[in-house]
Amino acid sequence: MERSLLGRAIAGALLTALAVGAAAAAQLSVGSKRFTESYILGEIVRQTAEAAGETTAVHKQGLGNTAIVLNALESGNIDVYPEYTGTIAKEILKLDAVPSLAELNAALAPRGLAVGVPLGFNNTYALALRGDDARAKGIARLSDLRTHPELRLGLSQEFIGRADGWPGLKKTYDLPFATPRGLDHGLAYEAIAQRQVDVIDIYSTDAKIDRYGLVVLQDDRRYFPPYDAVLLYRADLPQRLPKTWQALTRLEHTIDDAAMRRMNAAAELENRDFASIAASFVAQRAPSTRASANARGGWLDKLFGPDFGRLTLEHLGLVLLSLVASVIVAIPLGILAARRPAAEPWILGATGVLQTIPSLALLAALIPLTGRIGVVPAFIALALYALLPIVRNTHAALAQIPRGLKDAARSLGMEDGTILRRIELPLALPTIMAGIKTSAVINVGTATIAAFIGAGGYGERIVTGLALNDHALLLAGAIPAAALALLIEGAFRAGERFVTPEGLRHAT
Repeated sequence: MERSLLGRAIAGALLTALAVGAAAAAQLSVGSKRFTESYILGEIVRQTAEAAGETTAVHKQGLGNTAIVLNALESGNIDVYPEYTGTIAKEILKLDAVPSLAELNAALAPRGLAVGVPLGFNNTYALALRGDDARAKGIARLSDLRTHPELRLGLSQEFIGRADGWPGLKKTYDLPFATPRGLDHGLAYEAIAQRQVDVIDIYSTDAKIDRYGLVVLQDDRRYFPPYDAVLLYRADLPQRLPKTWQALTRLEHTIDDAAMRRMNAAAELENRDFASIAASFVAQRAPSTRASANARGGWLDKLFGPDFGRLTLEHLGLVLLSLVASVIVAIPLGILAARRPAAEPWILGATGVLQTIPSLALLAALIPLTGRIGVVPAFIALALYALLPIVRNTHAALAQIPRGLKDAARSLGMEDGTILRRIELPLALPTIMAGIKTSAVINVGTATIAAFIGAGGYGERIVTGLALNDHALLLAGAIPAAALALLIEGAFRAGERFVTPEGLRHAT
């Protein structure tokens, strides 16, 4: 009977996996990086693809930097994303120059990738500084920075680390600046406006250049290559979804520099959401397409927006599922550490080291290990982060049980396993529950980082708010996460009464 039930369970799991796999194969997954323009272009691609009527399309937005979104593409977690020829040549293929699309495709072919559909605009990197500083100091070109070592740089993390970014720029222009600390691109404009920094890296189609009165410095030694916007996609996409691909090819040369700046401004200056901006663009090309609401609305509208239920379920699911996995692993490890002194430093040391790994670094490392983005690496990372409090509390609680109590139980003929189940674990339960509660609350906050790899949750709003420097949207993600942490802590406090043995419950 048990074998029959087990066989049915395995068969059901296999059928579910096959169904999920088939659904994923029939769906187009569009990715985007974590900045305004990429969000908008990703939405344009998604809506254009879905309008073709061949398949459904999803937009996995804000996946992080080039390395993360490229890994998602190569592993098949996404099918296409907007990229730039300069980035493909310099950052992905490590070429010295930017060749033609045909040459890029020849170099990408061994990786199962292809590039095409030039969208029509060039969004190159540049450096900019405040207009009053540029005029006062006589700075108009990048080479002029050499004589002004007093300027403070505010460069994005990706620009600092890119092969076509800061290291090569500093060498080409012999700049006298030390490499600065990284600054999120979405916050850089506020930082330069508040005079916290003097020079920032920008994209030439950024909407805030004119708003903040910045001067874009001339690249007089032609360091930056052309960054023509294109689609980077899996090579089998045109054959797998021919009608959808045909629709995407009609995006070729439809967006010039001015049009892209206007769409970026609509998001960053007019507070319109990415989907409605993309819908307006698609509607101009296909009048039957209807745009959604123009504005994001007030703070309460953002807080209780249509995505609130979905984000709550995603966030709660990530936290609870990873917590269950952690409990299953951590309590036996804590018991082993308490009963085997030789294993104690190894177990506590290993779980302690896991806790010190930066969360985003762990998420990025798990993508190539699992071959996936989204929920799977996020679940593993959160489960690993939750181990330490549970392991430590389990070990500490069991180690504090008086030896005489256990000896008395043995004298009554109890086996070690019975002593553990009937005496040690009930006595240790309040302390173990405190460790589980701590892990749950920590994971609520850590789970917001999972949005950087497309795992959803309240972090989606935080990531988008950072990209747009939209404080209301940031709060619309941060406040529900904080409230959820308080609710979980309250639920654990209430639950402790019911899981604690009655004898211990009144022993105060």
